[in-house]
Formats: sequence, C-alpha cells, structure tokens
Amino acid sequence: MAKTPDTSNWSTIDKDLSRISHVETAVAYVTRPLIATGVALAFIVLAGIAAAVFFSQTSTVAIVVAAAVFGAYMALNIGANDVANNMGPAVGAGALSMGGAIIIAVVFESAGALLAGGDVVSTISKGIIDPAGVAETRVFVWAMMAALISAALWVNLATKIGAPVSTTHSVVGGVMGAGVAAAGFAAVNWSTMATIAASWVISPLMGGIIAAAFLALIKSRILYREDKIAASRKWVPILVGIMAGTFAAYLALKGLKSVVEVTLTTAVLIGIVLGFTTWAATRPLIRRKSEGMENRKKSVKVLFGLPLIFSAALLSFAHGANDVANAVGPLAAIVHAVQAGDLGGDVHIPTWVMVIGALGISFGLFLFGPKLIRMVGSQITKLNPMRAYCVALSAAMTVILASWLGLPVSSTHIAVGGVFGVGFYREWHMERRRRKNLSGSSEAPDVEPDERQHRKLVRRSHFMTIVAAWVITVPAAAVMSSIIFALLSLLH
Repeated sequence: MAKTPDTSNWSTIDKDLSRISHVETAVAYVTRPLIATGVALAFIVLAGIAAAVFFSQTSTVAIVVAAAVFGAYMALNIGANDVANNMGPAVGAGALSMGGAIIIAVVFESAGALLAGGDVVSTISKGIIDPAGVAETRVFVWAMMAALISAALWVNLATKIGAPVSTTHSVVGGVMGAGVAAAGFAAVNWSTMATIAASWVISPLMGGIIAAAFLALIKSRILYREDKIAASRKWVPILVGIMAGTFAAYLALKGLKSVVEVTLTTAVLIGIVLGFTTWAATRPLIRRKSEGMENRKKSVKVLFGLPLIFSAALLSFAHGANDVANAVGPLAAIVHAVQAGDLGGDVHIPTWVMVIGALGISFGLFLFGPKLIRMVGSQITKLNPMRAYCVALSAAMTVILASWLGLPVSSTHIAVGGVFGVGFYREWHMERRRRKNLSGSSEAPDVEPDERQHRKLVRRSHFMTIVAAWVITVPAAAVMSSIIFALLSLLH
C-alpha cells in the first residue's frame, strides 16, 4: 500500500527554494553593475595593450600607453552620456525599444566615427590656449593628458548623477585649466572662451524654440483639425521633407567634412534638393499608410514613428563623425608630439586611435547608456513620436543655423534644450487653453495653486540639476585639469 506524501516536507522544500531564488536575485542585482565595469576595464586594458604593440620600439611607449588608456576611458564616458541625447527621445516616445536604440546607435556611431570622423585635429583644442605657452614637448604632453583625464572624470561624474553634459565643453575646460596651470591666465584666449560661454545659453534656447515652433505647427495644422487624416496626408510629407533636407545639409556640413569640403551654401542647396525629392516620394507612401486609419491623434502618431527612427540614426552618425574627436583628439595630439616633437599645425589621427574612439563610444553606450537614455527620453517630460520628432529636427536645424551665424554650439545642449522646449510649450499651451475656457464659462472653477503645480509637464528637479551641471562643466573640468597637470608635472 503506497504511503501518503508528507506535505510538511514539501512545504519546507518550497520555502528553501524560495529563499534560494531570493538569494540568486540579490546576487544578480549586485553583480550586474560589476559585469559592466569589468567589461569596460577589459576594453581600457586592451586599448593600452594596442598602444604598447604599436609603440613597443620607442622610448615614449609608457606615455602613449597611458594616453591610450585615458582616451579609451573618455570614449566610454562619451558613449554613456552624449549618445543618450540622440536616442533618448525615440525611446521615450516608444518608437524604439531600448535594445533597438542601442543597436542602431552602436552601428551608426561607429560608422560615423570610422567613415567620416575628423582626420585632422588641432593640436591646441579650438585655439583655447597659446601654443607658445606650452612650447616644450613634455609640458604639452602633460597638458593634453591632464585635459583628457579631467574631462573623462567630469563626464563620468555627470553620468553618475544623471546629468547629460557637453563632452566638448568638458574637453574645452580641461584644455583651459591645463593651459592656465602651465603658462598662466595670459595663455588663455579669453575671447574664444567668452564665445563658448555664450553657447551655453544660445544652444538650448535655439533648440528649445525651434522644437516648440514645430510642435505648435503640428498641433495647429494636424492635431486640431476636424479631419486629422486629411491634414496628415498634406503636412506629414512636408515635415518629412523638411527633416530629410535638414539632415542632408547637416551631414554634408558636419558629418562628411573630412571626406569632402562642403561650404554652407552647397550644404543648403543639397538639403533643398533632397528635401523636395523626399517630399514628392513620401506623399503616396503616407496616403497609402493612412488609408483606413481612425480620425484621432493616436493614428497620427503612427505616421511619425519611422521618420523618428531615421532621424535618430542620422543624428548618431553625425555625432560619431564629430564627437569622437573629443575622445581621441588629445590622444592623437600626444602621439604626434612624442613621435615628431612638432607641436604646431594639425595632427592626423591614426586609424588605431579612431578605432579606440569608435569602439569606446559603442561600449560605453551599451554598458552604461540606458540610464541617460531613460532620463532624456522619459524623465524630463513625457514624449510621443510627434514631440520627439520635433526634438530631433530642432537638433539638426540648430546646428546649421549656428554654423551660419558662426557660433560654437553643443549637440548635447541643443537636444536637451529641445526636450525642455516641447515640455515648456505644452505647459504654456495647457495654461492658455485653461484660461480661454475660464473666460468662456462663468461656472468653470479656477485651479488652486497647489493643483496647478501638480500639472507641471516638465520635472523641475531634473531641469535644475541639468542646468547646474551645464554651468559648472567648464570651471569644474578646468579646476580638475589644473590639479592633475600639477601632479603630472612632478613626474620626470
């Protein structure tokens, strides 16, 4: 006769298995960040080994290896922080999953860096300091090393606190701080620094205004129309044509400048031609896709999904082409200085240095990028495909306008400014409609101040954190760089 199972034993086993499951979950939670850190450290070590292989026969191998290590570290931080500005809006709007965004960004960032990355980098970044002040090779090498280390540390810290900052401005601050420590305040080109400081305000304002203007256009010409589908068939091809033309001009002007020299006029003409071509080709596609759609806002959002994905990919390509120099520019300058002893003129970036920059940006995005992608995409203000499209379009358009005006701007500030722009515009628009409803109805109650505060569409805590990080980026990087330069100068 079979025995009846002892249910008390089964209960004990279930409890034990539950405890084991909780322990495994806790271990996975604790070790996940360590895995990312371990992979990043492995990449940094491999970058150092690559430099050692290329310069094993030279007496300056130790300096080049150290520069390669810190260049790889900087590239990882650019991937973790800067790339979020291109992918955040598309992810926040639901047009891309986090995995899809990372794959697209890795491919297009790497392609931009390797195919159209800057072949030439000024030895003294952007004319910030006088080359005569650092004419000695050793002083120059320590200055560039200090700039590289301080910029990487600052971007790493900003990523940790969840603040998207300009890696370009971090490098600028690092070069300025090292220059002051090496040759005094007189060595700094303060007019150049004043122009860069002005861009802290100009970049986000231009990005925000343009993004808000396009959102206002979409609302007035499509969303508030009686027949939204008919309005979409007319205006979506126009908007996609504007996007295609803007990005064509943007890539011609910025992303492909190392392949072929393109003037601003030529870039604009290329943009106009491609814009009209895209508009003509998109009209039948939008008409076909919109057939059978319901006459509501949700249907309109679908039509902006694919253009938004393309814009994110193109922004990543242009970012890789331009900002990889932030990681490898000082490294290339150090390599050139120790090889040739020539501190003047331009420096050609070796292929192995570009590969370190491209791979570093990709690894940094994959390992540490999701935090900032979520911040930009969903934690500042709520985005949908139309709002995110306005942010992406404003980023490209602002760069072109800034180039025309001769202003140095930050892609980070422009993109995040665009996110703030659409958020603050929606707040203003909502308040305007509320007041209009109040004026038309004597019975409609006003909203209490506390309740109105809850209706804010932009998170003020993130706004203040990001703006504060922008303001102190150059001074913080400069102070860190001057201290690091002083410490490095003790080495002989």
